[in-house]
Amino acid sequence: MIARAAGDLMADVDAAPGEPFQGEDLDELRANWNVAPTTEVPIVLERLDDGQVLRELHVARWGLVPSWAKEISVGARMFNARSETAAEKPSFRAAVKKRRCTIPANGYYEWQKRLGPDGKPAKGTKDAPAKQPYFIHPPSESENIWFAGLYEWWQDPQGQWILSCSILTAESPDPESDDKTLAELAAIHDRIPVAMDRDALDAWLDPSVDDKDGAQALIERVVAQHETVAATWELRPVGQAVGSVRNNSPELVEPVASLF
Repeated sequence: MIARAAGDLMADVDAAPGEPFQGEDLDELRANWNVAPTTEVPIVLERLDDGQVLRELHVARWGLVPSWAKEISVGARMFNARSETAAEKPSFRAAVKKRRCTIPANGYYEWQKRLGPDGKPAKGTKDAPAKQPYFIHPPSESENIWFAGLYEWWQDPQGQWILSCSILTAESPDPESDDKTLAELAAIHDRIPVAMDRDALDAWLDPSVDDKDGAQALIERVVAQHETVAATWELRPVGQAVGSVRNNSPELVEPVASLF
């Protein structure tokens, strides 16, 4: 979920607007309270220009489309990249080495499955939905989460270049964690997007790291610190309306009584 202006995002990480590419316009970046795969999202990346490192804000399609893909629709299945396998997967390994980015959000949604008496996921009914959605966010509305991401350029049959991205994920924290927030995150889902503190973000974006071993070391670095970031978050039960992408308004993050 993105609810901050492009200028605020750039100021937060000292980035500049990226060079204008066809189909990309930072002025069109608007608050989105229900981001779904294939939606355009802001990303920050670093690139080398005559030996100078440039940190830039761009707009990308969420769902990475590898450069060799035959059609753009493959990106709808590649909105997340598993940290354990990204460096080896054909869809992500080139981006892991040379095209790393960070994807900002003010929070994100996750769904907790309701369990039946047998311990298995219960079937939903009108009065008892199968899942409880949560809005997971930093304690301050002025803070951003900066997710570790990957990006790629893909050229469509008409010759237009499409920028796309994916978010790195890791296994959820130990459900027996002494930290209340981490234990709650583990209870909601078995995967978690990898968030970065500022030092990890700076290292992750560094374009001078462009080999397999160096990139793998960066994956291990950001995964090693992500629970420290996640432990600062808050979890808020929200209404079922967030389950439909047709709904997109600030009311989606209003708290409700938890079903469980």
